[in-house]
Amino acid sequence: MKPNPPVTLSLAQQHGLSEEEYNRILAILGRVPTYPELGVFSVMWSEHCCYKNSIAHLKTLPRKGPRTLVEAGEENAGLVDIGHGLAVAFKIESHNHPCAVEPYQGAATGVGGIMRDIFTMGARPIASLDSLHFGPLDNARNRFLMDGVVRGVGDYGNCLGIPTVAGETIFHDGYSTNPIVNCMAVGVVKKDRIASATAEGEGNTVIIYGSRTGRDGIHGATFASEEISEESEAKRSSVQVGDPFAEKLLLEATLELVKSGVLVGVQDMGAAGITCSSAEMAARGKSGISINLDNVPLREKHMSAYEILLSESQERMLAVVYQGRIEEAEAILDRWEILHERIGSVTNDGKMRVSFQGSEVCDIPAWELALGGGAPVYHREARRPAILDEYNDADLTPYRLDRNWNVALSQLLASPNICDKGFITGQYDSTVRTNTVLGPGGDAALLWIKETTLGLAMTTDCNPRFVYLNPRRGTALAVAEAARNVSCTGAEPIAITNCLNFGNPYKPESFYFFQEAVAGMGEACRILGTPVTGGNVSFYNESEETSILPTPVIGMIGLMEDVDHAVRSHFQKEGDVVILLGKTKADLGGSEYLWHLYDVLAGDAPELDLELEKRTQFVLRKAINSGWVRSAHDCSEGGLAVALAECCLLDPEHPIGSKINIKPGNLTVADLLFAESASRIIISCPAELKDEILNLAEFMEVPAEIIGEVGGDRLVIADWIDLSVNELIHIYYQALPNYFHNIAIAQ
Repeated sequence: MKPNPPVTLSLAQQHGLSEEEYNRILAILGRVPTYPELGVFSVMWSEHCCYKNSIAHLKTLPRKGPRTLVEAGEENAGLVDIGHGLAVAFKIESHNHPCAVEPYQGAATGVGGIMRDIFTMGARPIASLDSLHFGPLDNARNRFLMDGVVRGVGDYGNCLGIPTVAGETIFHDGYSTNPIVNCMAVGVVKKDRIASATAEGEGNTVIIYGSRTGRDGIHGATFASEEISEESEAKRSSVQVGDPFAEKLLLEATLELVKSGVLVGVQDMGAAGITCSSAEMAARGKSGISINLDNVPLREKHMSAYEILLSESQERMLAVVYQGRIEEAEAILDRWEILHERIGSVTNDGKMRVSFQGSEVCDIPAWELALGGGAPVYHREARRPAILDEYNDADLTPYRLDRNWNVALSQLLASPNICDKGFITGQYDSTVRTNTVLGPGGDAALLWIKETTLGLAMTTDCNPRFVYLNPRRGTALAVAEAARNVSCTGAEPIAITNCLNFGNPYKPESFYFFQEAVAGMGEACRILGTPVTGGNVSFYNESEETSILPTPVIGMIGLMEDVDHAVRSHFQKEGDVVILLGKTKADLGGSEYLWHLYDVLAGDAPELDLELEKRTQFVLRKAINSGWVRSAHDCSEGGLAVALAECCLLDPEHPIGSKINIKPGNLTVADLLFAESASRIIISCPAELKDEILNLAEFMEVPAEIIGEVGGDRLVIADWIDLSVNELIHIYYQALPNYFHNIAIAQ
């Protein structure tokens, strides 16, 4: 074992700490930190763990609602009451940096980590979702990244027995070398079995259980707090290695421990490993914690205290057990054949004390390390990029000229951002556990909560082009679309989690996007009544060549009192009337039409009236739960024409056409067909019930009009589009497989 290097300012800066932060550490301790202590501060004060550059803005978000049981940041995941004595735990997190250098393990451990956040709440995971963003697939590196990420997500979730039920996959140049991999998990818990990540009660026993500790993942938290560069490839050791079968045992054992009542608290060892879990649990319990690293089961010989403290080896848990019940806890772990050791106890001095080989290597006030405690909080400079004015004021007239609209629609349906993602989702099990009512491919997933009538809807959404052109409105649009997708099943949106993926916060123009995005999210959530229960911030998503588009992914949860009222996205029956809720405007800016057909990102994000959005969704849910609606589909990417095509083809075994009669009014045909105006939903209903819907819409002051009828084997839109539904199906479902086939031939 190498001797520890002397701690200096230079060494602290190598650990990602600033001179100001190093001086602050000296003041807190009243001395120079030990090398392990320097490591502890470096990870706990990294952006990934303490949100030092973002927390001031995150605190402005609405975090309370009538259903919230814990505020954002208080526990491992958000928690909302759904009645019947049940609560839902859910959260989304990023694993972007690990996936950039080791996509398979990066994605797999991203799924594993978010699952542990759910079952440490005492909740059984019932669903997994993702939001994936890659560079164009004509680039071999991007194909390598996508292949590894998709396999990692699928393999880990499938082995764990948790269905992957929804998500999104988006392609753009900005994600080349900087993939965005956001993983979301949802679980259900009885309210009398909710667990807490708290260490309290002097003398209670601290145990570690799960896999042995190795050198994988050391400084993973700080690695996630820096830009991707050529040196990143050398940091593969910062990427953890996952074992889903070990996690399955951890899941079952943890839920049994919670049910038995032996636990004071439990937390998974995610970012920063033992360091983070012990410090955060002690700070949360306003207590102290004493750890002996000699008792930690190791996978490798001659590991130092620094390495043990900072290792992010997967499938490990830290728990506090009540005095007198340790043998009971150990018996449960033995029954599940899980390795466990007693490594310390809870104290009352507020310190995180760590000993190793007879010496005390850490003596730090736990509160000074924790998020919301003494960790640094910064207010970064924000400056609007001047180029946004140029984009927003761009003349889009050349792209509104008449063209062959059949060809335009066909090309859009083949866009990687619109076409069927079965090439990806087919690698996931979406039906295991038999809760899934609506799976991948629709507006939102819907799961039945067994032994109740409840349905739980869920989705992930973000259009990064809108956010880039107008970060405040673009993020509000993401919240609105997520809520709209949930409402299209018949469920009421009740809360969100978020994963905020941005560039370097020290660059004022980059931080502007973050600051405005958080403000837009807050505005939308307050009006739509969907509090923010937690989430994740991922900065530094850029390399020497490029930066990602700002990507604030919204994970939305919705509740349906009677799951039998759920409707699907596609048309169901010939003769039904097609109604458009909402109004199409000249909102061509940032559209897939401009991007895919003309390679143009310009204009402004679509207009958004959040009060109208709220009323529109209310009308939709009321109509669905009254039994008036046979199908409902959000009109978003690709505009009205693409949404209508999807209504015809989303059930390829039983396709059905429609004849649509609409007039452009003061719009160009391009806007009418392909503008991505907000607050629009296509519904179909029996002809005899159309007046019920139209009258309700009129009463709620929501635009609504009959635009056509379901039937036939073609999609006909006025005089502009006339295509066989079978042809649409071929284009939509074969686009990604054909793309990879053509790439293979070209190579």
